[in-house]
Amino acid sequence: MQTIRRSYNHTLYASYLGYITQAIVNTFVPLLFLTFQSTYQISLERITSLVTVNFGIQLVVDLLSTKWVDKIGYRISIVAAHICAAGGLAGLGIFPDLFPDPYWGLLLAVGLYAVGGGLIEVLVSPIVEACPTEKKSAAMSLLHSFYCWGCVLVILTSTLFFSIFGIANWRVLSLVWAALPFFNAFYYSQVPIATLHEAEEAMPARKLFSSGVFWAFALLMVCAGASEQAMSQWASAFAESGLQISKSVGDLAGPCMFSILMGVTRVFYAKFSERINLAAFMMGSGILCIVSYLLASLSPHPLLSLVGCGLCGLSVGILWPGAFSLACAASPKGGTAMFALLALAGDLGCSAGPSLVGFVSDAAQGNLKAGLLAAIGFPILLLLGLLACKKIVRNK
Repeated sequence: MQTIRRSYNHTLYASYLGYITQAIVNTFVPLLFLTFQSTYQISLERITSLVTVNFGIQLVVDLLSTKWVDKIGYRISIVAAHICAAGGLAGLGIFPDLFPDPYWGLLLAVGLYAVGGGLIEVLVSPIVEACPTEKKSAAMSLLHSFYCWGCVLVILTSTLFFSIFGIANWRVLSLVWAALPFFNAFYYSQVPIATLHEAEEAMPARKLFSSGVFWAFALLMVCAGASEQAMSQWASAFAESGLQISKSVGDLAGPCMFSILMGVTRVFYAKFSERINLAAFMMGSGILCIVSYLLASLSPHPLLSLVGCGLCGLSVGILWPGAFSLACAASPKGGTAMFALLALAGDLGCSAGPSLVGFVSDAAQGNLKAGLLAAIGFPILLLLGLLACKKIVRNK
């Protein structure tokens, strides 16, 4: 125990587990959308609201935490985040039975783990950045890739569990997933945690709001989050209902392949970043994202639609971290406030993208292809945003 309390390597390990927890929070429930629909007779529109609530609460937490996390302290906040995540995941299998309308139980569980997920997103990166370790950029790249690998872990493990024990036992699996953040809450309570100190010359938030550069990058973050999550959140349901293939095959070929290719892109850029023009790489990724949405939504062949889902993961991998990197280069004095507000913009996109897909699909009598086709607007806006950022930065 004494070694854990002195070694910042354990802080890194806890942070990697924190991003896996974030992956569980965002990935597990979408695997059960159709199960919720059949078990609780919940409409597609109400299921869509679960996604909206998840990312909407994370967005609010992003905004509020910039004011009170420093006062409470990193350790208490990150431990509380994991307890909320564990409680919400466990509650998925418990709360619906406590309400006359099971939907409100699901909503309570989602809201609870969304608070945890939002805090984890705000805290893990600065905790890792503050660690007195060498090769910080490598540590940060590895940290962000753990979200992708966490998604793969959730999908593969869930698929195996459902294949062996049946989808009817999903409540048991929700308790299994809750065990990881519960353990990590204790782990974080023991590891050393340093804090970042805001630089005196950092740009205040009110000055950011008057900056055209900030709003251009905020648009990029909205579109990056929406382009990623519109496909990620609906890939399982799309493969199962829209393409008429089995759940196991759909989960592996849809959201699992999406996450693997998203992780590959992030690892690839981290390894070869010195040789790559980031803005050009993001432009190419945006174009590929448009192609992937067209392929998924318009192809008459299920196999090509699944290829579109996978290509979307490959295309969006660089968008979120790339937008942060470009913003940092364009506004080096943006400080913590800039990153918190950009994360808020990203979460707004994470809520807007899946919500648009769900609402359009519901209006089209449950046709998820129609919803995914509507989401093509986000990568198109992203390309326009990249051009705007390039022009604004050039004219500064």
